[in-house]
Amino acid sequence: MTDNTWAAVDEYFAGAVLSPDPVLDAALADSAAAGLPSIAVAPNQGKLLNLLARLAGARSILEIGTLGGYSTIWLARALPAGGRLVTCEYEQKHADVARANLERAGFGEDVVDIRVGAALDTLPTLDGPFDFVFIDADKINLAGYVSAALELSRPGTTIVVDNVVRQGAVVDAESTDSYVVGARRMFELLAAEPRLDATAVQTVGGKGYDGFVLGLVC
Repeated sequence: MTDNTWAAVDEYFAGAVLSPDPVLDAALADSAAAGLPSIAVAPNQGKLLNLLARLAGARSILEIGTLGGYSTIWLARALPAGGRLVTCEYEQKHADVARANLERAGFGEDVVDIRVGAALDTLPTLDGPFDFVFIDADKINLAGYVSAALELSRPGTTIVVDNVVRQGAVVDAESTDSYVVGARRMFELLAAEPRLDATAVQTVGGKGYDGFVLGLVC
């Protein structure tokens, strides 16, 4: 099996179970045109986030790592009327692109609140609890993000952490790669944290070999 095979299967899945979506396509296109990195979740992964948030009955969602707003749109679409989403983004440029993409998708500031700045500074200022949390920001601070998310959660809150496999390097206890070290610190936190019941799932697809953590706050 090769990366090309994984990507082809992702494309097949997207064509089989996802309807054409000009709004999401435009969000990706405008993000690329603005020079944002091509690291948004894949379409089938975006739909997974949407389904998980709906299964959780989420009325309030926290996202850490907005980028161009692609995953934000998927999550906002899971909200019922009157729901809210707060998303944290470090880069002002990314936030500006995301805001335009969200407005085109029909989500203004009354639904999606974009907070610009270092998330570890922003998170203590937020009012929880949130019903669903998606963490997809720099991997160095994953443990800090999970800890902060727990303080903004309630029993029953779902927490998803993306990009935790690091192409398999997460198993290397001697790695000096900051993202691998960050992921391993996050797993150490999960092992020691009684408030969070979690598992980790490996994935392959158009984004390569990766995986995510799925947790439930106790």
